[in-house]
Amino acid sequence: MGNRSVAAPSAAVAGLALVTALTMTTTAPPALAATCPASTTCATTVTFTVNAPDGLTINVPDGPVSIGSGAPGAQISGSLGPVTVSDQRAALTATWEATVSAASGGFTTGGGTPAETVPNTAVLYWSGPATATTGTGTFVPGQVDAAAAQSLDVSRTAFSKTSGSGNNSATWDPTIVVNVPAQAVAGTYTGTVNHSVA
Repeated sequence: MGNRSVAAPSAAVAGLALVTALTMTTTAPPALAATCPASTTCATTVTFTVNAPDGLTINVPDGPVSIGSGAPGAQISGSLGPVTVSDQRAALTATWEATVSAASGGFTTGGGTPAETVPNTAVLYWSGPATATTGTGTFVPGQVDAAAAQSLDVSRTAFSKTSGSGNNSATWDPTIVVNVPAQAVAGTYTGTVNHSVA
C-alpha cells in the first residue's frame, strides 16, 4: 500500500477555530468580587463623598452706614446692620469666632487733625443676641447687651460658635456707640469697622 499524506488544515478551518475561541472568551461571565455560599451574607462596600465647597465666610453691611448725629459731649448710637457668618465646611467640629475692631486712626472729619478725630477708645460695639441661626451647636454673642459694649481700639469677639457639627450660620445686628468728646468739632466723621472670622 502506498503512503497516504494528511493534508494540513485549510486556512478557513483555522480561522473558524480562532473565531470560536474569541467568542468563548468574550462571552465568559465577569469575575465576582465575592462568592458566598447559600444562606450567608455577601457584602459589597459602597462609598460616596460629601463636598464642602464654600468654606467659612462672613458678610457685612455695605457702607457708608450712618448711625445718627449728636452734639459734643453727647452719645450717638445706631445699628450697623446685619452681620452673617456662614459655615459651609461640613466639619465634624464646626466652631468659629468672629472678631471686630476699628481701623487705626479713629474716626475723622475735615483734615483729620487731632481736633477733628474721635479716637477708637470712644467708639463702642455690642453684638446683641443672634437674630437668626441655622445648624446645631451653641452660638454665643460677644456682647449680649448695651451694658457689655466694648471699645473698638483693640480686636474684640463679636460672635462665636463653641460647639456643634455640620453646616451652620448666625446673623446678628450690632450697635455702634460713640461717646462724642466735648471738644469735638462739627462735621461728618468717617471710620472703618472691620469684621473677620476664623
